[in-house]
Amino acid sequence: MAAYTYEVGDIVTLKKQHPCGSKEWEILRVGADFRLKCLGCGHQIMIARKLVEKNTRDLRKKA
Repeated sequence: MAAYTYEVGDIVTLKKQHPCGSKEWEILRVGADFRLKCLGCGHQIMIARKLVEKNTRDLRKKA
């Protein structure tokens, strides 16, 4: 299992897709909780770090 280093601006691909159909999220805040923005519809959520780490499929670093 890869250990990812999460940073603001990175794009994370999660296992399950959002109802809009997108699996990619932009990280807006990092800490005990993450704030993620769906790249499909722009919806923002707060989610526990543990859940993000568990459900991450891929991580693309910001350019």
